[in-house]
Amino acid sequence: MTSLDWIIIAGYFVLLATIAWRSSRQTSTSADYFLAGRNLPWFVVGCSLLASNVGSEHIVGLAGNGATNGMAMAHFELHAWIMLLLGWVFVPFYYRSKVFTMPEFLERRFDARARWTLSIVSLVAYVFTKVSVTVYAGAVVFMALLPDTFGSPENAFWAGAITTVILTGIYTVVGGLRAVVYTEVAQTGILILGSAMLTFFGLRYIGGWGELQATLGANAEHFALWRPMNDPDFPWLGILLCSPIIGIWYWCTDQYIVQRTLAARSLKEARRGSIFGAFLKVLPVFIFLVPGMIGYALHTKGVLAIPTDADGHLNGDMVFPTMVTTLMPTGLRGMLVAGLLSALMSSLASLFNSCATLFTVDIYNKLRPGRPESEIVRVGRFATGVVVILGIIWIPVMKLISGGGLYQYLQSVQGYLAPPITATFLLGLFFKRINARGALAGLVLGFILGMVKLTLQAMDGGGAFGDSGLLHAIGSYNFLYAGGWLFLISIVIVVGVSLTAPAPSAKQIEGLTYTSLTAAQREENRRSWGAPEVLGSLGVVAMIVGIYLYFSFWLG
Repeated sequence: MTSLDWIIIAGYFVLLATIAWRSSRQTSTSADYFLAGRNLPWFVVGCSLLASNVGSEHIVGLAGNGATNGMAMAHFELHAWIMLLLGWVFVPFYYRSKVFTMPEFLERRFDARARWTLSIVSLVAYVFTKVSVTVYAGAVVFMALLPDTFGSPENAFWAGAITTVILTGIYTVVGGLRAVVYTEVAQTGILILGSAMLTFFGLRYIGGWGELQATLGANAEHFALWRPMNDPDFPWLGILLCSPIIGIWYWCTDQYIVQRTLAARSLKEARRGSIFGAFLKVLPVFIFLVPGMIGYALHTKGVLAIPTDADGHLNGDMVFPTMVTTLMPTGLRGMLVAGLLSALMSSLASLFNSCATLFTVDIYNKLRPGRPESEIVRVGRFATGVVVILGIIWIPVMKLISGGGLYQYLQSVQGYLAPPITATFLLGLFFKRINARGALAGLVLGFILGMVKLTLQAMDGGGAFGDSGLLHAIGSYNFLYAGGWLFLISIVIVVGVSLTAPAPSAKQIEGLTYTSLTAAQREENRRSWGAPEVLGSLGVVAMIVGIYLYFSFWLG
C-alpha cells in the first residue's frame, strides 16, 4: 500500500462521512430512521439492493469458490430473475400494506405468533451468520493486504474487523436507513469499478479470455457450470431444486433486502428499483467469480502464490486478497481496497439497520405500544449498537468454523433457514385457505428440522459419527437436496395443519392474497407499470439466458 492508495481510501471515508452527516440532519421520525421517509427514487433502491447483497464475504468467498469450484456458484448469482419476482409479485403486497417489516406483514396475513417467530429467527440468523461472516471476510482482506502494518497479520485481522464495524456502526446509528442507502449509491460505483479493473488486469496477466479457457479446460468438469448428479457439492438437480428456494427467501421475504423497496417513494419506483437491481445483480459473475478462476489459472502458471493447506488445496478465502496485492498497480490497489471496504460497510450498515428495525418495530413496539416517535428512534439506535457488539463477539467463533469455504458455508446455513419461510410466504400469498395455525407450525417445525440437520452436518464434519450409520448419512447428505426436502416437508406441514382449523375470513385476508385483491387494488397494480418496466425486465431475462447458454458450453 503506497501513499496514493491511502489517499484514495481517505477520500472514500470523507465521502461517506459527508453523506452520512447530511442524512442524519433529515432523520427525526421512525419512518425517517427505518425507511428513509419512504421517499427513495428507483436508482437509489436498485443500488442499495446490490450493495446490501454484495458484502466482503461475497467478494472474498465468491472469488474463492471461483478458484476452487469454478462456475458452480454462478447459479446463485444469476438469481437476478428472482429480483424480478420481488418487483412484480411480492412488492405490490408489501408496499400497499405500508408495513415496516416482513414479520409485520405476516401478522397482517396470519397473526402475532407468526410475527414473533419470524422476528426472532431473523435476528438470530443475522447475528450468527450475516453480521459475523461479513466482518470475518473483511478482516481476512485486511490480514492479507496489511500484514505488517499493525505488527502482525493477526493484529491486522482484528484491527480491520473492529475498525470497520465501529465506523459503520457510527454512521448507521446516527443516520438510519437514509444514511445507509445514500452511501450505498457511492459504494456501488466504487465496488463495480474496482472489481472490474481486477478482472481486466487478471485477464491481461493470463493472456486473455482464450488463454483462461485453455488453462481451465484441463479441468473442465471441475470448472463447469453444471455438475453431475453424484457431485458431492453442487449436483445439477440439487441446484435446480434448492437455489430458487434460497433465492426467493433472500430476495423476496428477507427484511435485510426487502426493506429497500419499502422505502421507495411509490410502487412504481419500488418495482423499477427491483428491475434495476436485477440488472446490477448479473455483474458479480464477471467481477467476482471470474477473477477467482483467473486467480486459479495464474496460480497454476506460477504467476500467483496463493496459500495452500497441508494437502495442497488452495485456501479459497485468500484468492481475492492475493490477486489485489500482486496484480493491481498503485492507485488502483487503493481503489479496490476502497471497493472492498464499500462492500463490507454497505452490507454491515444494511444488517445493522435491519436488525434495529426488526427489534424496534416487531418486539419493542409490541411490548410497549404507543411510545413517542423520539423514543422509538432512540431505541432503534440503541438496538443497532447492541448488534454491533454481538457481531464483534461472534468473530472468534466464525474464525474457527469458516474453514476455506466461507461463501459455501453461508449458502448451506441459508439452505436450512430458507425453506420454511419461503413455503409460508408463497402459500400465504397464493392460497387463501392457509391460516395462522398452519403458518406457525410450518415456521417453527421447519426451523427446528433445519437446525437439527445443520447440527448433525457440523458434527459429522468433525468426525463424530464415523463413516457409516444413520446419523452419518443425515449429516453428510448434500445441503441442496436437504433444502429441497425441507421445503417440501414445510409445505406439507403448513397445508396439513391449516386444514385442521377454520379458513381465515374474507375480511382478514382482503388484499393480502392474489385471489382476494379488490378491483381497485388490481387497477392500482396495473397503473404502476408500463413499457419501461416490461422492456427492462425482458432485457434482464435475456442477459441471464445468454449467460446460461454461453457458460453451459464454454469449456466444451
